[in-house]
Amino acid sequence: MSEVLHVVCPHCDAVNRIPAARMEGGPRCGQCHQPLFAAAPVVLTAANFRRHLERSDIPLLVDFWAPWCGPCKMMAPQFQQAAAELEPALRLAKVDTEAEPVLGQQFAVRSIPTLVLFRGGREVARQAGAMGAADIVRWVRAHG
Repeated sequence: MSEVLHVVCPHCDAVNRIPAARMEGGPRCGQCHQPLFAAAPVVLTAANFRRHLERSDIPLLVDFWAPWCGPCKMMAPQFQQAAAELEPALRLAKVDTEAEPVLGQQFAVRSIPTLVLFRGGREVARQAGAMGAADIVRWVRAHG
């Protein structure tokens, strides 16, 4: 029997069961029928953060950022480019610490941008400061 992975939909937050062999084939959500991966980070809020963190079997890479932060704005297209390269092996997400200060506090984010890699619902690596797409990919794979 092939391995089945749970993946949370970035559109409706439904938990989908996807055979591991089908992850590369552009799986769609069983509830809203949208693609589960769109080569773009998903925006997480206090309302849906835990669901994506705890219910998905794939690792979660979160960019904690703020709209007023120059380095955050410079890194945004790089993070998007990294999403195109790293999906569907992991989910990339963004948390606006201005709009969601509780999440920034909960994860002790002291400077932005800060990347936090979660696996199995637990933090496994953290990196503060803006990075280019190739550096993000390399950093994630080094902690894989």
